[in-house]
Amino acid sequence: MKVRCLLLAFTSSVIAHPCYAQASGDVAGATTQSDAPEPDAKPAAKQAAAQDVFSTGVAKGRDRLDSATSTSALKGSEAAKLGPRPLGDILRAMPGLRVESGIGEGNANYTVRGLPLAAGGSKYMLFQEDGLPVLEFGDIFNVGSDVFLRADFNTAQIESIRGGSGSTFSSNAPGGVINIISKTGDVEGGAVQFTTGLDYGEKRIDMDYGRKLSDTLRFHVGGYYRSGEGPRDIGYTGYKGGQIKANITRQFDNGYVRIHAKYLNDRSPTFAPYYIKITGTNDKPIFTNFANFDVRSDSILSPNVGPVTTLDGDNKLRRFGTDTGQHATSKMIGLEAQFDFGDWTVSERARFSANSGEFQRAFPSAVNTVAAIAASQAGAGATARYANGPNAGQLVPANANGNGLLSFNYISHSRARSLDYFTNDLRATRVWKAGGGNLTVTGGIYKAIQDLNAEWLHSAIDTDVAGNGETAMVNVTSAAGVAQTQDGFYAFSRNGSKFRRIFDVKYDITAPYGSFNYHIGKIAVGGSVRYDFGKVRGSLTGADLGDGRVGLISYDVNGDGVISAPERRVAFLPLDRPAPVDYNYGYLSYSTGINFRVAEPFSLFGRYSRGARANADKILFTPAVSVVDGSVPIASDKYDEVRQLEGGFKFRQAGATLNVTAFLANADDHNVLNGAATATIRAYRAKGVEMEGSFRRGPFSIMAGATWTTAKITEDKLDANLTGKEPRHQPAWTLQATPQIELESATFGANVVTVTSSYAQDSNLLKMPGFTVVNAFLQVRPIDRVQLSLNANNLFNTLGFFEINQSEVPANGIGWGRAINGRTVSASLRYDF
Repeated sequence: MKVRCLLLAFTSSVIAHPCYAQASGDVAGATTQSDAPEPDAKPAAKQAAAQDVFSTGVAKGRDRLDSATSTSALKGSEAAKLGPRPLGDILRAMPGLRVESGIGEGNANYTVRGLPLAAGGSKYMLFQEDGLPVLEFGDIFNVGSDVFLRADFNTAQIESIRGGSGSTFSSNAPGGVINIISKTGDVEGGAVQFTTGLDYGEKRIDMDYGRKLSDTLRFHVGGYYRSGEGPRDIGYTGYKGGQIKANITRQFDNGYVRIHAKYLNDRSPTFAPYYIKITGTNDKPIFTNFANFDVRSDSILSPNVGPVTTLDGDNKLRRFGTDTGQHATSKMIGLEAQFDFGDWTVSERARFSANSGEFQRAFPSAVNTVAAIAASQAGAGATARYANGPNAGQLVPANANGNGLLSFNYISHSRARSLDYFTNDLRATRVWKAGGGNLTVTGGIYKAIQDLNAEWLHSAIDTDVAGNGETAMVNVTSAAGVAQTQDGFYAFSRNGSKFRRIFDVKYDITAPYGSFNYHIGKIAVGGSVRYDFGKVRGSLTGADLGDGRVGLISYDVNGDGVISAPERRVAFLPLDRPAPVDYNYGYLSYSTGINFRVAEPFSLFGRYSRGARANADKILFTPAVSVVDGSVPIASDKYDEVRQLEGGFKFRQAGATLNVTAFLANADDHNVLNGAATATIRAYRAKGVEMEGSFRRGPFSIMAGATWTTAKITEDKLDANLTGKEPRHQPAWTLQATPQIELESATFGANVVTVTSSYAQDSNLLKMPGFTVVNAFLQVRPIDRVQLSLNANNLFNTLGFFEINQSEVPANGIGWGRAINGRTVSASLRYDF
């Protein structure tokens, strides 16, 4: 609590005293150049860079003080100081973004301005890589956009635009855009870095290199490879793989052509909500670890769990190792070009990504004492014995592992056979002199084709509750000696026919758009419009579709000729009875704003925007889509609108920046909760203030941000009891601060992130306490070109939760939640060349 109060006071002081805030540069408000200006750059170019030009989600890159938008930027060199970390952890350091990480390398949750996080992912914020979307939809079940994104030495800069014109210069981005911008070889040279975990198992190598091949040709290439157990004790190599990215640029007198390529093949564990003791009251709950299980550093994963045994998408028996984790594969090729033709500037971006992967997670459905779990499955007098591990065959004692708990778990194994994605964005811009000012007009056409070919598979298992990667599977037998499990499996399904599904759908999107901006004197007035046409075609398969479809059969899984109890609970896909998906949608987005440059260092702005987000897989397998003809009869089910009013001011002087934006947002949301078990149709309203400032004086600098948000569910169409409630996981304050001291031979500092308390569920009973996480870094440069680094994530080993599954303090004190990872310390050796 003291750390959080200090951070709030310190952040407020930085924001309230802009004379101490930093202007553009490496910490905040960086330019959109791929790399720093070259040594021989002309003075005019350096001056342009100092203007803090921003280009993501707008028609044309312009000085942020001349743009009616709310934006942030983080240099790749600053992100690197935080160490090799998942993208979600890095983005938590950026002002204005709310990120729920702790899941693993990808599939974190992202939002802004109180827009709902009903079912995770990034529904309203679009992820881009070099100006094009990574996936068309950021909240596909089990596969968020960040699954196919990595921050490494290739990253020149990360930009974000919140609200504003992001909704009209990108499809499905009414909340804004996060853009990962790659280096392009502007600066010659490169680096190689070796990293090892000091208190956890991971080794990693990063490298990049760029140079000019001639006066008109340059390239950049980079990537990483890593291997190890990772930040939690799982007992095997959970992290293995990496990526390589490359681009080559040909410069012409009137423009350039650039080719991008990427190959990603990376595997990592997925961490779920785990066991925690919950006592106290709903307003002031107390969370403590069970004996021999630390929710910050342990998990259900171990060499004893699995393999996941189930029927696959062809109804054939398959076994998937639990080391599959989150295994993402992406092969990408892209083209980027921009040319001036007379007074016109024409740009073209195109990309094809062959995306696929397997995504597995194990999560508890019920946790209780050994006797209670055994009785719930096999009646009074039931017994539990270890199915594997060092105690295989022995009775599970009442005080097993010092906590006396068993867990009934589901293992979800999602196979993304194809998330292939083609996208193209062609635009033209011209500036006219008109009435003493400049009129900038832009027109463009966007095209995207997104595949969604995936299958959901599940199994159900019993385990004990053990840390240190020692979880073991458990068999349960009735008092009469009838086994209710087989090798630890209670069912080869999700304990029924539900949630075994095949999605085979294609989304075809065409979106024309246009904008104007008139800048005269101190005034700039602009507007933009976009219309998205979408065609959705394909089929769905699963017993969830009803109408007599069979989803549960008996199957001799172990081939012994006897059908056991678990073998009567085998999920099955009715492959002979698919249902069609066949509907079109269309929606209009627009945005208009005004900017008043009061003085050279100060501007005021206001903007109103209406955008929308097409509903993708979240309405499939729901009554919104007809199982007869695949239509969506109710137009409002096809997309969700977001309407935002924002206004604020920006200040920048030598050594000073300050950006403050007040906002009011209204959003619709069609979604599902609890692993697709509960549908929601809601309207939300949120209001608040975003603040970011920075400070540089001599060797000391700080970037700080604070977002205050209040939100409520203005209407729940399926549960009137939730109307007027505060959305779950919505803290009033989100605070970030990154102070550092940079000397000639050393740099040291910390990134500090605070979130205040929020409700665990929409019922507004149980509160999740707020928490503060400190991530410290130290860089030492003993000799030229050599750097030694030390990074400590969660330095004080804070216990903080992003998610609690219970809606109130449980009577037996047993709950489960997703916690931030505990302290991990790494060391790196880097050589620049």
